[in-house]
Amino acid sequence: MAKECSRQIYEESLQCTPGGVHSPVRAFQEVGIAPIVADRGSGALLYDCDERVYIDYCMSWGALILGHTAPSVVTAVQKQMAKGSSFGLLTPLEVALCKEISTAMPSIESLRFVSSGTEATMSALRVARGYTGKDVVIKFIGNYHGHADPFLVRAGSGTLQLSEATSLGVPQGVVQSTLCLPYNQSQTVKELFRTRSDIAAVIVEPIAANMGLVPAQEEFLETLRRETNNAGALLIFDEVVSGFRVGRAGAQGFYGIEPDLTCLGKIIGGGLPCAAFGGRKEIMNCLAPLGAVYQAGTLSGNPLAMQAGLAVLNELTQEAYDMLEEKSAFLLDPLSALLKECTDVHLSRLGSCFTLFFQDFKVFQHFYQFLLSHGIYFPPSPWETCFISLAHEEQFLAHTQQVIAQFLQQHLL
Repeated sequence: MAKECSRQIYEESLQCTPGGVHSPVRAFQEVGIAPIVADRGSGALLYDCDERVYIDYCMSWGALILGHTAPSVVTAVQKQMAKGSSFGLLTPLEVALCKEISTAMPSIESLRFVSSGTEATMSALRVARGYTGKDVVIKFIGNYHGHADPFLVRAGSGTLQLSEATSLGVPQGVVQSTLCLPYNQSQTVKELFRTRSDIAAVIVEPIAANMGLVPAQEEFLETLRRETNNAGALLIFDEVVSGFRVGRAGAQGFYGIEPDLTCLGKIIGGGLPCAAFGGRKEIMNCLAPLGAVYQAGTLSGNPLAMQAGLAVLNELTQEAYDMLEEKSAFLLDPLSALLKECTDVHLSRLGSCFTLFFQDFKVFQHFYQFLLSHGIYFPPSPWETCFISLAHEEQFLAHTQQVIAQFLQQHLL
């Protein structure tokens, strides 16, 4: 392809879609450069339309835990494509993936597939309200649960740039039924439950990943579990990011706390559009056709996504998670030691997820552009989480470590 075709494609896209992109953070506004226009990926590498190559630490926002074009996923999807891409009917693949997920996360006795994380959280919230007969939901500042109306109240990621951390077009009545509390502060939760009897559910990212990586404190999650139990409300874990990322049992396995409902996405679709929500059967049986809570989707349980998800989960053994931990430690432990000398940057890591927090936004922009110039692609926002995949080879990790250390030593140490 001709050089600078990325800029040409972006300029053409500006004429046919708002901001030239189909999800706001892809506009790269927060890092002050034109967007990357992707052409293809292979393993840990991403190639843009001008044949520039980057070591990818975004990995489709955490979905590609095996890396780009993992052979098992490619084979599974190709075989399914030859049989059919969509039927709008039940297939054996849905049953198989349901069983894989339920085995890994015993709190999910019954689940339903959807096509996006937003659909999963939106539907889980509707089920919670239908099951409890109550309307109010509690969420936490900086937690991002997709772009459904009830969740665009003090949300994370791209909404942090909006003047009121919300969105136009959300009815005031919807906002009033969503109560937003500080994350990781147990006392405020306790106080609210003492004054309200109309709470249907608490939804939380047990490992927040859209305000940078901020794991929940165990005592905070224990408080949520205890207070919802006592009040007859439901506890919803949004594990769209953390599910199958921090271990086969997700964050609920990591903390040893079982929610009533769980939302999953990203990894369970192997890079294809797929998400799910599920929990105890008595709750999920509120859904039509068994109950009066309605939810539907033409492409829910899409066979291509089911095959991709099964292929990925089949490779996520304990050995695979041990390898991810080794790769993450190899990259980040030396940087963590280096950062002890620097108060302007903080490193947060849990398993194969990490974020470098910069106190100065201008420094972050400079850092980001420095990484790109050395062939390293991080998510284009200071509030997003980086991900390491099984495809990240030692040479890539060593190069990344060297480049980050070089920037820190030149500009901050």
